Amino acid sequence: MHRPLTATAEATSNIALVKYWGKRDLALNLPRTGSISVTLDSLTTRTTVRFDDGLEADRIEFEGNHSARGTARIVRFLDLLRAQAETDLHAHVETQNNFPTAAGLASSASGFAALAVACDAALGLGLSDSELSILARRGSGSAARSIFGGYAEMRAGEEADGSDAYAVPIADPEHLPLTLLVAVTARGEKSIGSTEGMRRTETTSPFFEGWTRQVPKDLAAMRLAIRDADLEQVGVLAETNCLRMHAVALGAHPPLLYWNPTTVAAMQAVKELRGQGRGVWFTIDAGPQVKAICAPEDASHVARHLRAVPGVIEVLQAVPGPGARVVSEIPS
Repeated sequence: MHRPLTATAEATSNIALVKYWGKRDLALNLPRTGSISVTLDSLTTRTTVRFDDGLEADRIEFEGNHSARGTARIVRFLDLLRAQAETDLHAHVETQNNFPTAAGLASSASGFAALAVACDAALGLGLSDSELSILARRGSGSAARSIFGGYAEMRAGEEADGSDAYAVPIADPEHLPLTLLVAVTARGEKSIGSTEGMRRTETTSPFFEGWTRQVPKDLAAMRLAIRDADLEQVGVLAETNCLRMHAVALGAHPPLLYWNPTTVAAMQAVKELRGQGRGVWFTIDAGPQVKAICAPEDASHVARHLRAVPGVIEVLQAVPGPGARVVSEIPS
């Protein structure tokens, strides 16, 4: 069978409206609870993979530089693909992000979704969307959702092997128009990564079991709100679920505080805008960046106010967008 050995894929970050926080299996990256997210049209990762019999080891380049950051994690992921393709070829991986990395903007979601799709195309595996979602999950739990565009739900599953833990689409990007504004409050990587943060929360926070009991209720309410295209209810649920997640993390030992003073100021700015009659709500992942959810017609007003918050570096803007996709492939 003729198989291409090089492919380029793009995937975008997704922002969880109902958060993923906790793992039932660390090795397989299986979540303790489900989650719901919206995949964006920007915050893009572009990844090129070339499997080459001339390479003696995998080579990972990020932003044009040979990088040790995350290399072991990516090599383990490539090993999964090599096993499926029954090949021992090493790979050259080149990745570019157009947004801050490892800073609470789900760069691992877009990164591993793009890598999964590029590797599938390069090796000619022909995986289904569900299989790609399972594969992407092995690299990053949130990457399972970036395989799909628009609104997607990650199923926690029950099987020990993770065969039923994958994302499914629940609404197209056009079904519920919204604008997501990201107030960037810090550059650089966060001090505690999400995996370590989850582990610490699960093992030390007295509030964690309450979180796992609440999330299914939040998922059911969010599904209904998205089905009804009810932006206000989506915003209220996302903000409440976000604060619950951070409350659980604050209960860990030592406490996990992902916010900085500008994070809090941006949250207050959103609440003030809402008090003035604007339909806007915030959500925050495991990092210091504040994401404001609003109607498209309010976006310019909300963005202007977020830029005026002291300490906000920039405000990024996105709307619901497509899932991960191949943008080019070169046959061997």
